[in-house]
Amino acid sequence: MFGLMQDRPLLIQQLIDHAAQNHGDTEIVSRTVEGGIHRYTYTDARVRAKKMAEALLALGIEPGDRIGTLAWNGYRHFELYYGISGMGGVCHTINPRLFPEQIVYIVNHAEDQLLFVDLNLLPMVEKLHSQFKTVRHVVAMTDRAHLPKDVEIPNLLVYEELIEGQPGTYEWPVFDERTASSLCYTSGTTGNPKGVLYSHRSTVLHAYAAALPDTLGISARSVVLPVVPMFHVNAWGLPYTAAMVGAKLVFPGVALDGASLYELFEKEKVSFTAGVPTVWLALLQYMQANKLKLSTVKYAVIGGSAAPPAMIEAFDKEYGVEVLHAWGMSEMSPLGSVNHPKAKHAEWPEKDRFAVRLKQGRPPYGVEMKIVDDAGNELPRDGKAFGDLLVRGPWITNGYFKGEGGNVLRPDRHGGGDWFPTGDVATIDPDGYMQITDRSKDVIKSGGEWISSIDLENAAMAHPAVAEAAVIGVAHPKWDERPLLIVQKKPDAAIDKAALIEFLSTRVAKWWLPDDVQFVEAIPHTATGKILKTRLREDFKAYKLPTA
Repeated sequence: MFGLMQDRPLLIQQLIDHAAQNHGDTEIVSRTVEGGIHRYTYTDARVRAKKMAEALLALGIEPGDRIGTLAWNGYRHFELYYGISGMGGVCHTINPRLFPEQIVYIVNHAEDQLLFVDLNLLPMVEKLHSQFKTVRHVVAMTDRAHLPKDVEIPNLLVYEELIEGQPGTYEWPVFDERTASSLCYTSGTTGNPKGVLYSHRSTVLHAYAAALPDTLGISARSVVLPVVPMFHVNAWGLPYTAAMVGAKLVFPGVALDGASLYELFEKEKVSFTAGVPTVWLALLQYMQANKLKLSTVKYAVIGGSAAPPAMIEAFDKEYGVEVLHAWGMSEMSPLGSVNHPKAKHAEWPEKDRFAVRLKQGRPPYGVEMKIVDDAGNELPRDGKAFGDLLVRGPWITNGYFKGEGGNVLRPDRHGGGDWFPTGDVATIDPDGYMQITDRSKDVIKSGGEWISSIDLENAAMAHPAVAEAAVIGVAHPKWDERPLLIVQKKPDAAIDKAALIEFLSTRVAKWWLPDDVQFVEAIPHTATGKILKTRLREDFKAYKLPTA
């Protein structure tokens, strides 16, 4: 027997409709690429998103066509999120920080029909457009007045002219909620990037989960500034969650330096923000150097890679900002877990509460996770056993676009649905808190025992002279591998190997201590801000440990 409930599909366009109808005067603020601040409302955004849908249809775009974007966080990109998906197209956000060859590969693999490009990225597209096999038009995301006269891109269109003549009265179509809505490619460190194809259903369910109090806790009273780029897993879903609850949105554009972010935080009264650790390091350094405080920011989500304990502590004690440690993947839309305390933690000593905060947190309803050993046996949730982390749920991928990589899922031994292997090594405690101990490819196996590179990096970054730290395993004739600590010092800071090893000796087990420390001018990162350990391994492939 079925229940007698209406069967309405979950569609992305319903989010912007809801925001316009119930939070129509709430602002969306953008720092533009052209310069200056742009302001309008959810009501305005819906009209322009509908105009964009009408313009796409006039250009012959059909449901299922992929539409590429090379753009920063701004109001036009926001309109594309809804206009493209709302008419049945697939919004394909592309990371402009990738290598040019990767961008060409991604555009061609996705078979993008149109490519929307922010003003300052047009020179890059000028160099690459001849290699795009399926792109019919490039659309400059600006108006005619700001378009450079010397742009040499055939079939170039201008965003504002494209929507200017459209009525904005488009009736959103109703279709199956499993219809593809958006496409993001993973910035893998090996091989070609692989596409993760999201659906309307998965996106709306993810937005619901993200708004929960024990997830991101966003409401109509929130002022949300996504530092995480809109080209990176749909800005962690924030443009959808904000519309769902009617939160004010503040888009920072391309300027993500400490001064620019701080100015927006204060002027727009931002209460919630999210980004990767490298951005927050720059902000902290700017505020500390200029003796500044944050007056309205309450929560900062840190994801993409583990947040150093020193960063969490600095935000909390110096600025009164609660860091929400989070974890996820492109393949998970991306939210997998967020760290919020339970009621019982209020009675714990501060040291114990802080230890819990360092974990990646608990999964919201909709995400199941477990850890397994090499044979696939599930390990206990005791906070001590660690193994390969597997996940499943309605906003987690079951494969890559066009079948790249084959079947990536692991079957469930009890027939409960297949699991996605995250590539992370983790522990799960009895309260459901998960903690990443390493990437499976980054864990250091020394004498048959595992050393967590993440824990070592966090311990090193607690030193006041260390700006950033990375740990890789280096071959050793006796122990198979031993840790090498690679350090980027803060400007004008003084620290040497002996002092750093001494500092670590009271923070990690003796056999975890790195066999050597190498100081570098800068630690390389991926296009999404993660430490690029493949580059470090390549840079140090001929290196021999002094103990070897």
